[in-house]
Amino acid sequence: MGDNRDFRALPSVDRLLQSLKLAEGEWPRLLLVEAARRSLAAARDEIERGQPPPDAVALADEVLGMLRQWSTPSLRPVINATGVILHTNLGRAPLSPAAGQAMLRAATSYSNLELDLESGERGSRHDHLRPLIQEVTGAEDGIAVNNNAGAVLLALSALAVGQEVIVSRGQAVEIGGGFRIPDVMRQSGAQLVEVGTTNRTYLTDYEAAITPRTAALLRVHPSNFRLDGFVHSVEVRDLVELANRAGISVIDDVGSGALLDPARFGLRDEPLVQDSVRAGVSAVCFSGDKLLGGPQAGLIVGKRDAIERIRRHPLARALRIDKASLAGLEATLRLYQRGEATTQVPIWKAIARSADELERRARDVARSLGSSRASALATRATVGGGSLPGETLASWAVAVGVAADGSGISVAALARRLRGLDRPVIGRIEQDRLVLDLRTVEPEDDPTLLAALRAILA
Repeated sequence: MGDNRDFRALPSVDRLLQSLKLAEGEWPRLLLVEAARRSLAAARDEIERGQPPPDAVALADEVLGMLRQWSTPSLRPVINATGVILHTNLGRAPLSPAAGQAMLRAATSYSNLELDLESGERGSRHDHLRPLIQEVTGAEDGIAVNNNAGAVLLALSALAVGQEVIVSRGQAVEIGGGFRIPDVMRQSGAQLVEVGTTNRTYLTDYEAAITPRTAALLRVHPSNFRLDGFVHSVEVRDLVELANRAGISVIDDVGSGALLDPARFGLRDEPLVQDSVRAGVSAVCFSGDKLLGGPQAGLIVGKRDAIERIRRHPLARALRIDKASLAGLEATLRLYQRGEATTQVPIWKAIARSADELERRARDVARSLGSSRASALATRATVGGGSLPGETLASWAVAVGVAADGSGISVAALARRLRGLDRPVIGRIEQDRLVLDLRTVEPEDDPTLLAALRAILA
């Protein structure tokens, strides 16, 4: 139990606030008083436990620290130096300036979201994307919802509720976050019928499983893993031919939403949305925030009658896309329309960067750092985000190791200090070195990265 004199040594709330000597209006009075009260309450608790009373400077620092913590957004921008282009923990695809500006305009003003400007009557938010979807993907129609899990759920609910859907056993996968295709199908009201084996499924497996209760064939692209070796799967065009003969639909979950061929950049083929559309798939589902490079969204494109059934389903309203994401998605699709994706969409800019450019930048940063601990390092970057599993790109990084004499900040402490910056820097630790991969760092952020490393290593 503390001495009463120790409690009396604590200042009043007003005296504590006066000691801060803050500029007029720097903080709202309400926050100042609350921070002072909490700091004094914590000090009293310490005295109760027998600790001496804190001095005035310590109390003032406590209040200011609390105020800074309250004013710092929980969700804030970071510099991604991990070398994972679509990093789920870091928000997946950063948006292009055009998409960001479009989202800001939509969020900060009234808009014609559901107003037909020509007639003055109520319109549909889906009309804003339909012409772009038709032009960019070649589909007859399309709709956007809040994410791809929602897109698959909606397509199954609208096209196969109470009926059977046939899927290869090797494609009854978990699509991330614990969401599994069998669970999504069960929730949709469709009945899962698995055919084939984990590694090999043939067209005859699908054909033998079709009954009068079959509504659709479902293909699911394994976005976050690969099966190699003794494997076989059925091409989507063959599924469409079989479905057409049986009078049923094909639903194709292509996952990452690739509209550009990754093979152009030395990466393995990824199913293109346009290929599924050309094959005649009824409903193609894919993400907006993976290889498409837009905001979080799920798109369903395909045959007009199938998309219309999907659009009319009650679940479409529960899963509908919000106005800001709609604006960002429209702006992103316009970049594809104009052939500017590789120069304007950040994830494609990162994929397209040459190893020579990255080596030059890494050597410049390491040399400018002026530390024997830093060097340029040839490494490999990945696409990530449930896209192109196992595929890597040649990259270069700034690597910071331990000092030769063992002095100075440790690698783990350096990584922790970088994460604690106002704009955190996130790298990866390999072989007792902090590796900062520049493929995922915008060139204009190199000076910020250099300044942060200089300050901490100094």
